[in-house]
Amino acid sequence: MPEGHTIHRLARDHNRDFVGQKLRVSSPQGRFEDQAKLINGRALESVEAYGKHLFYHWKKAAKRPATALHIHLGLYGKFQSYKLPAPEPRGAVRVRIVGEKKAFDLRGPNTCELLNQMQVTAIYDRLGPDPLRKDANPELAWHKISKSRSAMGTLLLNQAVIAGVGNVYRAEVLHLLKLHPEQPGNSLSRAEFDELWQLLVDLLSTGVKYNRIIVASAADIGKPPSKMNREERLLVYKHQWCGRCDAEIETATVGSRKIYFCPRCQRLRCRSGQE
Repeated sequence: MPEGHTIHRLARDHNRDFVGQKLRVSSPQGRFEDQAKLINGRALESVEAYGKHLFYHWKKAAKRPATALHIHLGLYGKFQSYKLPAPEPRGAVRVRIVGEKKAFDLRGPNTCELLNQMQVTAIYDRLGPDPLRKDANPELAWHKISKSRSAMGTLLLNQAVIAGVGNVYRAEVLHLLKLHPEQPGNSLSRAEFDELWQLLVDLLSTGVKYNRIIVASAADIGKPPSKMNREERLLVYKHQWCGRCDAEIETATVGSRKIYFCPRCQRLRCRSGQE
């Protein structure tokens, strides 16, 4: 499933390529046909990312209120972009959007729906702060984590705690902080939480810039981030050995997902800080 950096990158690119244009919207597959007619020919006002959710805000039109197209890609959703003229749609294209110079197809999303502003706000309200948003309030995440006995590996996947973090980022950030995936949230100090939050801001921002998850430092690898392969970009996820101590990486199921961690660097400690 795409993590938050991918969604914010899409929002950035689609703001650049389509905002301010009257767009042609269709549903070659047919499953979104009725809704597509409601926004076809209307001007796109903005594209917004929140965690793993995309919102395309359309301007008001005669006898039509402001409307938002809400997309959540889930496990199988994909965008494919084209320069015009776009090729004929192939396969199960849920939505095709065509602008003045570019177009894109959307296939297989988990969610693709039209919402009013009240419904959009309801989604925002159920999500935790997104480290990539300027309006993010980390205090909301700290309040939930500091009072929770749940494992950090579970809390980081909970979009109501922090929005946008997925399986790769949670493994990597816990490794960087030397926190065991099953470390209870309420055992973290405020300083540890602040470091966690800043790491997420930095790593997700790097992900948006390069359109891929990059955790390793260029100095350590000896390559610029754009030249690193997948093995080099990550430190623990799907690795066999810990780059910090050479211990064998272990896996566990935490939050119903497999997580990779170093048993030597990321030892489980009690609330007092002792192992």
